[in-house]
Amino acid sequence: MMSVAKIAAIGAAAVFAALFVGWWQVDGPGADPAPGKRPMPLSSMDFSLTDQDGQEVGPETLIGHPSLVFFGFTYCPDVCPTTLSDISGWLDELGPEAEDLRTVLITVDPDRDTVETMAEYVSYFHPQIQGWTGLPDQIAAVAEGFRATYEKVEGEDGSYTMNHTAGVFLFDATGRFVSVIDYHEPREFAVPKIRRAMRDGTKGAKS
Repeated sequence: MMSVAKIAAIGAAAVFAALFVGWWQVDGPGADPAPGKRPMPLSSMDFSLTDQDGQEVGPETLIGHPSLVFFGFTYCPDVCPTTLSDISGWLDELGPEAEDLRTVLITVDPDRDTVETMAEYVSYFHPQIQGWTGLPDQIAAVAEGFRATYEKVEGEDGSYTMNHTAGVFLFDATGRFVSVIDYHEPREFAVPKIRRAMRDGTKGAKS
């Protein structure tokens, strides 16, 4: 019969192996290097949107600051509020460090997500989270640069929902894409990724 210590060691090894595989696929040498699949640098993007205050924003709003960008929509039943709650927790843990971090929700449902709707929605989460919207062709342009995907799914009663990329895009202060933080990624892994991007981006901007 296995001892409790041996069972615990096997369990810990299994958890470590799973986490290592996740790192290998997302951040490590196993990340997909195929051209066109990784987000473009922010400096290579060209888009114009409107924030929750009615101000024009674009890639230049993010460059110069590390940034977190998430695609979603206000009618989203679970993934979006869960992710924004997770992001709020990351920002809380970062504390004063997070003041330089641009954090943005970009809607994939511009027909319903007006400036006013976005302003109300993001107010339910961390005050540092911004909500950006625009015309359908503007949203398509920004999604192309980020390599994000979304599609409208019609319901039988005339209603609809949106399928969309669920990860959070992380960029450093130079506008270089660093990583995707996966949906439901544990805080103990997400926050160090953000801190690393903030540190490395600062070094790159000074070099």
